[in-house]
Amino acid sequence: MKNVTITLDDEVARWARVWAAEHETSVSRMVGELLRERMLDEHAYETAMHGYKMRGASLLKGKRQRYPSREQLHER
Repeated sequence: MKNVTITLDDEVARWARVWAAEHETSVSRMVGELLRERMLDEHAYETAMHGYKMRGASLLKGKRQRYPSREQLHER
């Protein structure tokens, strides 16, 4: 594990200490867990995006069906 130093506004630091005490943890552990969640979310997003891109293009309609023209779409 690595130790890091962060700078917080007084109001944020006060809130973080209260929140951590209410949840029986430390501010350090709270920040570590928040960063870990963010890292996992980023990884999950990147994995999903990679999978989406690897699928390739797909047809929105079956073969031999034409898309409506702009005029047809905007008829009144």
